[in-house]
Order: sequence, then structure tokens, then C-alpha cells
Amino acid sequence: MTHTEQRRRGVLWTPEHRLTTAGLLLVVTLLAFESMGVATATPTMISDLHGEALYSWPFISFLVASVASTVLAGRLCDRRGPKLVLLVAPWIFLAGLVVAGTASVIGALLLGRALQGFGSGALMVATSLLIALTYDDRERPVIYAANSAAWVLPAIVGPSIAGLVTETVGWRWVFLGLIPPMLLGIGLLVPVVRKLPAHVPDPSARRAGVPSAVAVALAVAALTWAAQHPTPVAVGYGAVALVVLAVSLRKLLPHGTLRAKPGLPTVVATRALLGAAFAGMEAYLPLTMSRVHGYNAALAGLPLTVGALSWSAASAVQGRHPEWGKAALLRAGFGFLGVGLALFAFVAWGGAPAWVAFVASLFCGAGMGIGYPSISVLLLRLSPVAERGFNTSAMQLGDWISTALAIGVGGVLLGVLGSAEDPSAGVTVLAVTLAGVAALGAVITARGLKKEASEPNP
Repeated sequence: MTHTEQRRRGVLWTPEHRLTTAGLLLVVTLLAFESMGVATATPTMISDLHGEALYSWPFISFLVASVASTVLAGRLCDRRGPKLVLLVAPWIFLAGLVVAGTASVIGALLLGRALQGFGSGALMVATSLLIALTYDDRERPVIYAANSAAWVLPAIVGPSIAGLVTETVGWRWVFLGLIPPMLLGIGLLVPVVRKLPAHVPDPSARRAGVPSAVAVALAVAALTWAAQHPTPVAVGYGAVALVVLAVSLRKLLPHGTLRAKPGLPTVVATRALLGAAFAGMEAYLPLTMSRVHGYNAALAGLPLTVGALSWSAASAVQGRHPEWGKAALLRAGFGFLGVGLALFAFVAWGGAPAWVAFVASLFCGAGMGIGYPSISVLLLRLSPVAERGFNTSAMQLGDWISTALAIGVGGVLLGVLGSAEDPSAGVTVLAVTLAGVAALGAVITARGLKKEASEPNP
């Protein structure tokens, strides 16, 4: 075994890394359980609370709140380091679990999901900064692969457990059942935070504006609502929301992101495209399996299990080969995702056998497992140390916004071309559109990352 191989295999559990690794992986595992469970239980919880007309909003409220929290977290991390965010954000997420799990009306459920989104978005930024502080450039693919592996257990048992819980003791326990392990996770994060080095802010570094973040969050919500409830008034405030969104994003993203300018802007833009394309599939695949193919709640999420396992496996492979070019891996990721989305369109149409959904999810997961770690490594490699918080929050912000818009478009298509009870036409059109997004991502990557950074930041 070469020295490089020994070093790579010892990255996670060396004395200086093991506590950080354990804390990170526990947080990722809990967020994964929540994500997998909610996606599976949503059809039942929406029906129980008589919120069929708002099917996409448990996802959108989560994502809109995440938009604001990612910017706030990035600003705090650049000014004070990730300590405060790592200690506070889990409690906000925990409050969201309580509110959603005890909801008696659809509004309370949406509030709980918003709190979960706020906590989750902040945690995503803070844990990325924790990785930047603790692991060097060649170690980061390994910890990102481990993060993906942390999805394995939730992927294997999460959808089935969520389905069984929903059918036996009720969907509320999909949320409430996560409270005890979340409390344990909070306890384990404390010693990790205490070991972080003192933070020295750079006054000259770029800072994101919190008012702009709030404006973006409100604009996404208004735009989505206007699209799903078309009236002359909705056209007016939807147009205003679109303008506010475009203006605010210019202040919150690296210059040139909306044009996919080569370099760092392309990295941020491709994360938005990759995340949106996958999230649209993830949100509407359980609905397709239950309404189009007749799967019950316990089985409707099984294709997501296959996708998560594929994601983890693909990420593990790239983690074992840090020398592979990240731009080339990202292009391959978009290719796999495009194939999976084309198959998703086929199975959503209803004339295809249900097993095609498992193959579609396999390809989509592989694309994400290859693409996401590559983007994260490129972002840290291209970011000045003083602006890592800004750029990390920008990357996550683009992901949240594009995901919210993709899921919102799916909700519009359900209303225009069918309903939550008859989703085949709407989901088919959505899947074809998302496949086009994946193709666009591959083109942008090829153009904007021809020369990826070869000199990594420490």
C-alpha cells in the first residue's frame, strides 16, 4: 500500500479528525432521515390535512426558509466562524420537528417545515465551513464521500420505515421520532465546536446582505404562489417578484453566476442546475409510484432508496480517486442525471412498468454522487479563504432557489395538466423539462470549467 493510499484511508478516524467526523456524519444522517421520510410521507400527510391544493408547499416552505438561513449563516460564518451556527441551527431544526409533528392544520405543517428548512440551510453552510477548517484539499473528497455514505442507512430503511410508521402509528411520528436522536446530535456537536480554532475575520471580504436574502425568500414564495394561482393580480405581483429575485440574486451570488461565467460562477450555477433537476424527481417520484402505479405508502419511496444507495456508491468511488478531474466528473454527473430523468418521464407517463422507476433513480443517484462532491471541492479550491462563507452560502442558496422553483413548476403542472390524484401528464412534462436542465448543465460545465483550478487552497 502506497503512502498516499494509507493517508487517504486514515483521513476520517485519525485522532485529530475522529470527533469532527463523528459529529458531521451524525448530523448528515439525521438530515437524511428527515428528507427521505418526508418525501415518502407527503402524499398521506397532505391528504390527512386536506391540503391537496398545496401539495408542493411542504417542500417549498422548507426551501424558502433555507434561502434566508443560508445567507445569514454564510455571513455569520465569515464574520465569527461556524461555531454559533453549529450550536443554534440544530435547535431550530428540532423546533420544526415538534411543530410539524403536532400540526392539526396545513398551515402549522408548513410552519414546521419552514423551521426545519431554516435550521437545515444554516447547518449545510456551517458544516461545509467545518470541513474547510478541518480537512485539506486532498482529504475533502474522502469526507464528502463519507457524507454520502451517511445516507446509506436512511436510504435503506428511511422510506420503508416512514411508510410503515405512516400506515401504523401515523405520519406525525415521521417528525417526532427524530427528536431523541437530534438531541443526541446536539450533545455531540458541543465538543466539536469547542475544538475549532479562533476565527479572524477579514474586513475586506465580500459580505452577503441579509435584507437581500429575505427579499429573495419572499420573491420565491410569491412567484411560486402566483404561478399556482393564476389571476390578473397574480400576474402583477409575480412579475414584481421575478424582478426582485433577479436584482437580489446579483448581490448574493458571485459576479457572473447568472451568466455562468467561467470559473467560480460556473461552479455555483451548475450546483443550482444539478440540485433542481434531482429535487424535482425526488419530490414527485413517490406521488407517481402511489397514484400512477398503485404502490402503498410503505413501497412508494423504495426507488428513492435505490437512488440514495447509488448516490453513496458513486460518491465513494470518486472519494477513492481524488486525482480524477473534478470538471470531467461533473460533466459525467449531468450525463447520468439526464438519462435517469428521461427514464423518469417514461415511467411517469404510466405506460411503462413500475420497475423502470428504480432504474431511473439509480442513474439519477449516480449523477448526484459524482457531481455534488466535485462541485464542493471545486468551490473550496476556487474560493479565497476569507470568502468561503459567502461562496458556500451562495452555492447553497442557488441550490435552494432552483430546487424551490423546480418543485413549484411541478405543482403548477399538476394543477394545469391534472391533479395530485391524476399526476401522470404533469409529472411527465416536468421530467422532460428537468432532463433538459441536466443537458444545459453539461453544456455549461464543458464551457465554463475547461481549465479547473489545479492549485488547491489549504
